[in-house]
Amino acid sequence: MFNITPMVRNLLIINVVVFILQDRLFPTGQLALYHFGSEYFQPIQLLTHMFMHGGWSHLFSNMFSLFIFGPLLERFWGAQRFLMFYLITGLGASLLYMGVRAYELHQLQQDTISYIENPSPIAFSNYLEDHVGPGYGREEAIEYHRNPDVPEYVEATKSLVKTIYQRIFNTPLLGASGAVFGILMAFGMLFPNLELFLLFLPIPIKAKYFVLFYGAYELYSGFNRTPGDNVAHFAHLGGMLFAYIMIKMWQRNDYQDY
Repeated sequence: MFNITPMVRNLLIINVVVFILQDRLFPTGQLALYHFGSEYFQPIQLLTHMFMHGGWSHLFSNMFSLFIFGPLLERFWGAQRFLMFYLITGLGASLLYMGVRAYELHQLQQDTISYIENPSPIAFSNYLEDHVGPGYGREEAIEYHRNPDVPEYVEATKSLVKTIYQRIFNTPLLGASGAVFGILMAFGMLFPNLELFLLFLPIPIKAKYFVLFYGAYELYSGFNRTPGDNVAHFAHLGGMLFAYIMIKMWQRNDYQDY
């Protein structure tokens, strides 16, 4: 399982090289995936965002999973089918994420409009609690509670709310996580009883249970996401969903061909 295969090696090299050069030759702001309604969105981002990463830890976690689970799948499918699977699950992950994000941004827009039309100290605190991480805007909230009738504070909070809306709306998606979670799903489906030894779990666990637990965790985290959580849980779930669909389709077609 640890003998690297050609396509996995190529993907590792591409991701590492792009990460090293992305701030110099590949502008992250143009190649990461923005929401369809954003002025920064470009169709090519549906592909390019899969090769961008936000930091060394982000890159390492994705590439380590690709290195561990990818080679066996490539040997099982062949290089071309493995690459097709990798790209389609990554694309599917982003599409599901964008659909969920469209709903979330609609809610954010409604809350933003509601606050601007009816500002109050309590409404401002609730807005911050619902849409940003702890501590953000705390000083403004304290001053506004102390001076609820001062126009300058009212306008300052409106301006901050607009800034928060624009920042969240134009926060892009980047990383290979969707494709990697697709690989995890495929591994669990095709080699369900293969035992894995995890660094944080000193006992062996079958691949199917590992994938099941991981998927359940992502589902829970997606529906119970706390403000400030920048992990795209529904992109992970999208990769797993599209992986499930593709494998079922391939299994049926391969069986018919046989």
